[in-house]
Formats: sequence, C-alpha cells, structure tokens
Amino acid sequence: MSSSSPDVRPSAALAPHPAAPAPGAPVPTAPPQPHVPAASPSPARDPGSVGVVEARLIEFTEPLALSSGSSFGPYSLMVETYGTLNADRSNAVLVCHALNASHHVAGIAANDPSDVGWWDNMVGPGKPLDTRRFFVIGINNLGSCFGSTGPGSIDPATGKPYGAAFPVVTVEDWVHAQARVADLYGIERFAAVMGGSLGGMQALGWAVTYPDRLAHCVVVASTPRLSAQNIAFNEVARRAIITDPDFHGGDFYAHHTVPRHGLSVARMIGHITYLSGDDMAEKFGRAQRAPAADGAFHYGYDVEFEVESYLRYQGEKFSKYFDANTYLLITRALDYFDPAKNAGGDLAKALAPVKAEFLLTSFATDWRFPPSCSREIVQALLSNGLPVTYAEIDAPHGHDAFLLDDSRYHAVVSGYYDKIAMQLGLGDRA
Repeated sequence: MSSSSPDVRPSAALAPHPAAPAPGAPVPTAPPQPHVPAASPSPARDPGSVGVVEARLIEFTEPLALSSGSSFGPYSLMVETYGTLNADRSNAVLVCHALNASHHVAGIAANDPSDVGWWDNMVGPGKPLDTRRFFVIGINNLGSCFGSTGPGSIDPATGKPYGAAFPVVTVEDWVHAQARVADLYGIERFAAVMGGSLGGMQALGWAVTYPDRLAHCVVVASTPRLSAQNIAFNEVARRAIITDPDFHGGDFYAHHTVPRHGLSVARMIGHITYLSGDDMAEKFGRAQRAPAADGAFHYGYDVEFEVESYLRYQGEKFSKYFDANTYLLITRALDYFDPAKNAGGDLAKALAPVKAEFLLTSFATDWRFPPSCSREIVQALLSNGLPVTYAEIDAPHGHDAFLLDDSRYHAVVSGYYDKIAMQLGLGDRA
C-alpha cells in the first residue's frame, strides 16, 4: 500500500523455467542471468541511481499451486535486477512491492525516462541497499497489472481477458512464485528479503515459508495481520469499484469501459490512510481551493478545500493506470494474510520455524500499520530466541514514510545492510 505511481511496460522475455523444487530438494543450475544495461546515471538525476534499466518477462509453463486449492498457469512475471550477482550467489536481495508498486524498484525505465523506480532513494550505488555490493531483484507479483499475468491478461483458453475469472491469490502464493524466480537465478538463499507495507508481509511470509532460503528479513511499516479497521477500509474501497456501473462484474474489458469513478474513490479512501493527520494539516490545513470574495465559501458540493482537490487528483491519476480487478485481488490478499491463523492465533508459535535475523522498522505517526504491529512481531521473534533489530522512527508522514528519504530511517537500514555485507565478506562501502 503505497502512494507511488509506477508506469511500467513489459520488454524482452526469458526462457520458461520448470516448477520450483520441493523444500530441501536441490536447486537446478540457472541459465546465465538476464542482462541489465550498465548503470548510466543522468546528470539531471540522482548520481547514485542505478541508471537506465530494462525489465524482463519470465514465462513459467508449470502451473502454480494456490492457497485456494486450485492451480494457475502458464503465467509470466516481470522482473528487474540491479547490481551483480556474485560467484557463489550469496549477495542477492529480494525487494517485495506494495499494493500499487511493481518490479521497477530503482533506476530509470529504459522506455520512459520520466519513470523512476518507486524505491529509488533506497536502492542504488551508495544508498542504504547498495548495489555495488548487493544484487537486487524486483518482481511484479502475479495478478498485478505491470506486465505480470493478471486479470487484464489474455486467457489462452478463451482468447479474452481473464477478468473476474482470474483466481484469488494470497501473499503465500506470491512467495512461492518469487521462489521460482530465485530458482531461475540459482539463488538457494537470499542475503535478505525486504519490503515495506504489503511488501513487508511478503518478507515475513518468506521467513515462515522458506526459513532456509533467507539469512535476513527486513520488514518496514508492516503488520502480522490486518485489523478489522483495515479490512473495513479495503471493503469500502472494493465496494466503490464493484458498484461502479462500468465495472460489469469484473468483465469491463469486453465493454471497452473502465470503472474509473469507483477506482478513483477507492484510491482516495486508501490515500487518506497513508498520511498522518499532522501531515495533512501541514500540507493543506483548511485552505480553500479558490475562495470567493473575502474568503467566503461557495456553498456548493464541488471542490471547496485544497485537500479535496488533492484527493481527487490522486484518485483520477490512479484510475488511469491501475486495473480495477487487480485492486480487488491485492486488497483481498492483504485481508487474508495471517501467519498465526494455522497456529491457533499464536504468532510466536507461527514464527517458530523462522531462522532469519530480522530488522523491523516502524513510524510513530503510521496509523494504518502502527508501531504496535511491528512490536508484536518483535516480541514473537524474541520469544523464539531470534536476533531482532527494531527501530521506531518519529517521522511525521504516516504510513508513506517508508517511501520517503528520512535520514534516520535510512541510517538504520544502511547500518543493517553494512552488517549483512560484513557477514558475507562483501567489503565496506566504497
């Protein structure tokens, strides 16, 4: 759940790869890793950028078993990488994306110079996740709408978009799909799996599902499960989409329409939850958009306040690039995530298989996933005797603080990756 606005388009494809091996089975030798254009930072942009990057489409012919009991395939995933994978493939870091982000984590998209990665301030040479030392992978999740197979993709069985027929997927399904990508690269164990918000849930899911395949887990502004309030926000957003006359039961593609109104309202609802009250007060206060003479109100129902204008702008922008069915799918995956569900609600018991070291970071003004959510994970890990580093940052920007360039927050993440680099013998920052 982030307020970034990626615009990603697919490019070249890799060869299909067989299904991921069962836990404990040998990992197949990977073909040569995809080529990523050499970093070529533009003087007009951050000199620490990874430069121009090109995403690739990886095709999987073997169906993926889903949490629902069904399976899905064939399917494709968009992938972007930064840095160089070392000889023993020990320096790989998987970055998992939030609701409306994608595989385009850092750098400048080759097909659109204005498209800068959604976490470009975090990933790159000299940045907290330093690509001079680590090989970073970004994957657009199954069901998303930035090149990976999703509801808007063509169903080969019908020749039409999947639409409402696309299966419901879970965070655990994404983790299994990501593991297949790791297999393709010959990565038996990630140095770290990292994510913010929904991405943090995926990172936690990795630690539980594949405890032997990651050394560190970096969870930022996340939660072990959604509260009833969060599920309620998601439901209201989904209803806004589903009740839009242009939704057509999810098969709006055939009607050549887009439920823009519902998608826009859904985004407005979500966006409110990403900002803190203080941040909104500082940005907008009660400023009027275009007050009448002497600051009088217009006494109507059009835009009166600046905050209304801002929310409408965010909603309309979102509705032009995001798929409505994908929004339903991802918010439902958020609702379902709960590692403790099969452990009688006991999070400590659910995390007992975990072997990774953890960094958790929360933000004091995040009321969507407040610090108490991260502290619950910390306590569950500590009860299992696992090493945990926890930082609570007093930042004013609410949930979206995880996307921003806060020096205290970045110092914590930088220090943690320095520790990982030291453990791996990757050397100091240049």
